Amino acid sequence: MAKMNAEEAKKKLTPEQYNICFLKGTEPPFSGKYTDVFDSGMYHCVVCNTPLFYSDAKFHSDSGWPSFDRPVDEKNIKYEDDNDMGMHRVEIICNICGSHLGHVFDDGPTATRKRYCINSLALEFKPKEK
Repeated sequence: MAKMNAEEAKKKLTPEQYNICFLKGTEPPFSGKYTDVFDSGMYHCVVCNTPLFYSDAKFHSDSGWPSFDRPVDEKNIKYEDDNDMGMHRVEIICNICGSHLGHVFDDGPTATRKRYCINSLALEFKPKEK
């Protein structure tokens, strides 16, 4: 899927999802529907349905957002420097549609040392079929 224009995105997404995915907003900590979900399945981009994170890569970070230690495939993620808010962070963007997902930090508790801190509103969880 190519990048969506603003009008297409506004038709598909809720105002809150549009704010996060296209205006680079963030949801308040501990408010996201996936923060405490640990069911088996996969997390996809809410805009274009690209697979982003397997549930087995998810961990409880106490940060207030769903956290993962690795993406499904590096080619699905784009990394950009983010120097907003007076600090340096690395922004995570869906490489297929260009939507903002969250940020990645080098302080994760697993062997990857990564903490992909992602907005629930940028994700769609699909449970593993039984």
